Amino acid sequence: MWQQFNRAFTGEWLQYGELFTILQTGVFQALFLLLLTTVPAVLLLHSMMIGPKTFNHHGQQVYFFSLFCRCIHWLAALTFSILVLSGIAIIFAKTLGGGSPLRAVRLLHLLSAVAFTLTAIPMFFMWLREMLPALYDIKWMFIMGGYLSKEKKPVPAGKFNAGQKMWFWLATVGGFIMAFSGYFLWNFQAPVDTLRLMAIIHNFLAAALTALFMVHLYMSLFAINGSLQSMISGYKPKDEVDVMHGRYRY
Repeated sequence: MWQQFNRAFTGEWLQYGELFTILQTGVFQALFLLLLTTVPAVLLLHSMMIGPKTFNHHGQQVYFFSLFCRCIHWLAALTFSILVLSGIAIIFAKTLGGGSPLRAVRLLHLLSAVAFTLTAIPMFFMWLREMLPALYDIKWMFIMGGYLSKEKKPVPAGKFNAGQKMWFWLATVGGFIMAFSGYFLWNFQAPVDTLRLMAIIHNFLAAALTALFMVHLYMSLFAINGSLQSMISGYKPKDEVDVMHGRYRY
């Protein structure tokens, strides 16, 4: 009788209570600490053992990204970077001392979340068709896009490879889920158990996004010499396109 009476006023508040307490009191911090140390270590190892691929940037160029595409990407990249950094600060708020600086970071996290969501909408529709899975993506996954070899052999990829497609779907669809769960956590107008569930989803998804964000950053800045230039000028060397985007027709 007491359980029925209590449930009518508080809901199933114990449903996620124990799990939430365990995760929130150390597991999430440990998970993020693990990611922030192991992922960069693996990428550093790749850089030392394999190194970046180099292509001829003085030969024929292929127009790869339009001006609109580049502007949307840079807005998304800026706002997402702020989200990742501020989110990490929130995860380690207690370690960092909390207080008004962390409250300001939380506000910055909210504002950048709104900005990224607005940017992600046109980005989603802009690249949707080219980000759809293809059969040759399976082969790309098996050979890891050729990034585990110093050889420059054509790999099965269209305008975007399987890794970029994975990042796109996680960043856009995952980003919308993050925005949805984040709204509950910011507004705080929901049953306690709903808030606990939203926090669990938000933090686990944030961990996955943070890990792939670091990989994406490494691939953009270090895995291919000069690859970032294509998001500035819009052009890629034909040499690079023929190898890294072997199925792309320009």
